Amino acid sequence: MNISIIAFDEFTDIDLFLPWDLLKRVNAPNWNVQILGEQSYHTSKSGLTIPMHGNITLANSSDVVLFTSGPATRQKMKDTQYLSHFQLDPEKQMIGSMCTGALLLAAQGLLKGKQATTYPTAKKLLEGFGVTVVEKPFVVEGNVATAAGCLAAQNLVGWVIEKLLGTQVKETVLKSILPVGEGLSFD
Repeated sequence: MNISIIAFDEFTDIDLFLPWDLLKRVNAPNWNVQILGEQSYHTSKSGLTIPMHGNITLANSSDVVLFTSGPATRQKMKDTQYLSHFQLDPEKQMIGSMCTGALLLAAQGLLKGKQATTYPTAKKLLEGFGVTVVEKPFVVEGNVATAAGCLAAQNLVGWVIEKLLGTQVKETVLKSILPVGEGLSFD
């Protein structure tokens, strides 16, 4: 399974690093998690520069594609050259986003006629794409999912792991991030 997390300059740190960390905890044959971008390196909103594993075009052949959030999504959603790199297919791929990453899904037509969630300040922009925005931490429509709220990444990652590997693996991975004795639900 090839899982790609899409980054760009000014990505939101937690929306990349939390899914990355959780997905890298999975120990399964042929489980490959990679961070992809337009450039060799991208810098987060907080100023951390990280290397990419490859170009964003690799997402087109990935089994799972997850879009991070950040202030740059508002420009990227209008950037036809950037968007032209993606030929994603929800019939064959699982596609998801964190917070304002939903704007990139909508700009590609992946949320047309669907419900989705996003960061509160992006609600009107997302509605401008004809998306019904709901105030929930996690929304799934077929093979497309949107998550909102910094810690909603656990829902997005849980969805990916459960769909690909089952509930038991999902529970094991997600419980590994909780302090001993915590009884949180991941639904």
